[in-house]
Amino acid sequence: MRLEGKVAVITGGARGLGQAMAELFVSEGAKVVALDMGEMTYQNDSVEFIKLNVTDSQHCESVFNEIVEKYGRIDVLVNNAGITRDAMTRKMTDEQWDLVIDVNLKGVFNLTRHIGPYMEAQGGGSIINISSVVGTYGNIGQANYAATKGAVVSLAKTWAKEFARKGVPVRVNAIAPGYTMTDILKTVPQDLLDKFAAMTMLGRLGQPHEIASVALFLASDDASYVTGQCIAVDGGMRL
Repeated sequence: MRLEGKVAVITGGARGLGQAMAELFVSEGAKVVALDMGEMTYQNDSVEFIKLNVTDSQHCESVFNEIVEKYGRIDVLVNNAGITRDAMTRKMTDEQWDLVIDVNLKGVFNLTRHIGPYMEAQGGGSIINISSVVGTYGNIGQANYAATKGAVVSLAKTWAKEFARKGVPVRVNAIAPGYTMTDILKTVPQDLLDKFAAMTMLGRLGQPHEIASVALFLASDDASYVTGQCIAVDGGMRL
């Protein structure tokens, strides 16, 4: 029960990686608040769902206040909400660029601007930004997505310094998953999935629970001396 008595907030928590993390955190004793624009795809009595568009800064502030008022603390924040709007750079529209930047980058800032300082005042906490292998290596047709996923790693390193500057153990880290079998990949043709798998040292794609296990480590006291890091969970991806 590595998260017993702790309150964890997970954006994009209604499905996919967010669901895997929420259910694992609950099994380890946490109370989880799942934030998402979409409806919940699973049922768990220890997961409270709040509908939230992370690009709405005012709503983010009100939801933050609502969580603090109800639970009296926030121990873990996982910035997991993210979208793709892929296109080659020469064909990418302003709308495709702006929407991905707003959700994947501004959305991370909108909640952390409140929860990070709150954790400082509280006496500690763990913030986890979900990046991507694409943020490290880049990818054709994903300039917007790659830019945001590289940026959230930089944010994690910056916040690790900023929120701990007074000696308070607020830890901030990032996870960079490789190609993982969530709903997004279920629409990808099998020949491309096979190609992605062949790019890894382990010869297969990742599973959501494998990303969730690393998030659990970073959220728990097992990672009490880990901060400012980006952990790749990609099977040894070679791009």
